[in-house]
Amino acid sequence: MTSAALSLGLSPKRAVATRVPVPAVSDEVDLLRQFEDKIAVLQRQYAELNTAIFEAAQVHRRLCAPSSVHYEPFNIASEIFAVRHLPGDFFTVHETDEGLVLALGDIGGKGLAAGMWVSHFAGLIRTHTAANSSPETIVAGVNRDLAPLSAAPLSSLFVGRLNSGSGTLDYCSAGHPPALLLRASGELESLSDGGPVLGVVPDAGFDCGLAQINHGDAVLICSDGILESFDQAEQEFGKRRLEEEFRRAQGGSAEAMLFSVLGAVQDFAAPRPLTDDMTLVVISHEGTN
Repeated sequence: MTSAALSLGLSPKRAVATRVPVPAVSDEVDLLRQFEDKIAVLQRQYAELNTAIFEAAQVHRRLCAPSSVHYEPFNIASEIFAVRHLPGDFFTVHETDEGLVLALGDIGGKGLAAGMWVSHFAGLIRTHTAANSSPETIVAGVNRDLAPLSAAPLSSLFVGRLNSGSGTLDYCSAGHPPALLLRASGELESLSDGGPVLGVVPDAGFDCGLAQINHGDAVLICSDGILESFDQAEQEFGKRRLEEEFRRAQGGSAEAMLFSVLGAVQDFAAPRPLTDDMTLVVISHEGTN
């Protein structure tokens, strides 16, 4: 500034620094604590969800038959694999005065949505079995009860009744893949008598089939997840391969045949993940001739 300006009493200009507000350390600590609290809540909810799913899976296991059942002269082996948290497939057995009633169901959908229906289906089967153990009557009754329920998923069901005295299996299939009867001679028979899938036609008629199971014979029942397993080339496992593997496993126990077929399905589909629930049941006549 010039001396003239100073003589007039003018003050020199000073630079004013612009101050940028900086969050206090305490604010940053509060934000971090809030974030950690939210993470802790999410972790707790995730743990609770996992616990609930685990408990639901335990309920499913208790509703279903043990993996190995002996009903002289028959041995019954079964396995269920879920593609998601809970399987929509189920397999139950109920002993009655007329024989052992077994039911394999495949509820439409996957995961929790399908799994939540299992207890309802199992309850209906138990109720109708107690009233009348004839397979076609059980299937017709379950179908009538499901038809009015608009939320009920399309489902298939195979119900059979084993008679330990006569060695017969009377059965009814509601839209389910046909069961296979493998004779000791190697001959294969398809057990397909029945009717449509459940819940579509309230008054649908269902037929009952009858098969004689002799010493050395075996029956295979499966859900469509077995048949519809795909390999890397998008080829389906299908009925032909199932029949071949069932024949290849012939002669073993019910458990040995079951795991032989399951192993073949898993080898075929590897390394692809499951795309549908899979259930396999093998019944073998291992008594005396």
